[in-house]
Amino acid sequence: MSKMGKVVVAYSGGADSAFLLKVAVDTLGGQNVLAVTAKSETYTSSELKDAVKNAKKIGARQIIISTNELKNPNFRKNPVNRCYYCKYELFGELKKIAGKENIKFVIDASNVDDHKDYRPGAKAKKELSVRSPLQEAGLDKEDIRQSSKKLGLVSWSKPAAACLASRLPYGEKIEVEKLRRIEKAEDFLRNLGFKQVRVRCHNNLARIEVPAGDISGTERSRSKITKKLKALGFLYITLDLQGYRTGSLNEAIK
Repeated sequence: MSKMGKVVVAYSGGADSAFLLKVAVDTLGGQNVLAVTAKSETYTSSELKDAVKNAKKIGARQIIISTNELKNPNFRKNPVNRCYYCKYELFGELKKIAGKENIKFVIDASNVDDHKDYRPGAKAKKELSVRSPLQEAGLDKEDIRQSSKKLGLVSWSKPAAACLASRLPYGEKIEVEKLRRIEKAEDFLRNLGFKQVRVRCHNNLARIEVPAGDISGTERSRSKITKKLKALGFLYITLDLQGYRTGSLNEAIK
């Protein structure tokens, strides 16, 4: 990274991007690093607040931009390559910012574990010449968490996060009302003590994913969960017995 001189960091505030930002600031100096965080209907307000707070702790210069992926009909239709359209808009905006700031490199926090899942956004990254230093260095998620812990980053143990659109099965139209319903449902479950949770929205059915070890804990709050999620507009409330796993909706892709 030292050879890059100046960088724009695609910074979401998650464990990976926080580590990348910290290393960039430590290596290049805060004046040579610009963290850019996107705000849109597909991201939660709590994630944005955390991103801003942690960027200040790291000592990075940060700007917040608004992206409008929901205005793109190709994204809104939710095809299997949905993430391509989102990432292309995001990285396109970052490239524009980099040009205005006279910065040659835009970097993101992809790591080697991302090769194990379906990641159509990687195509946009390649087309727009976005670099992934963590991936290039051969670091996986566990490497990043352990290194983050050594550096004293509060994000080292932060649960994995993803945009709210990832809760909708491919082909189900993405709408703001659905995204807000999902966000409220997941916030409610986190307040009950479930740190890692996904509420997959299959039209009017909510499929809750928590880690396998936490499944038994849902029984104590079953009536509360059912009542709350029905109040949010879900008709059926289910629990996925396989437990939480990244990209579970990709299992439907052949």
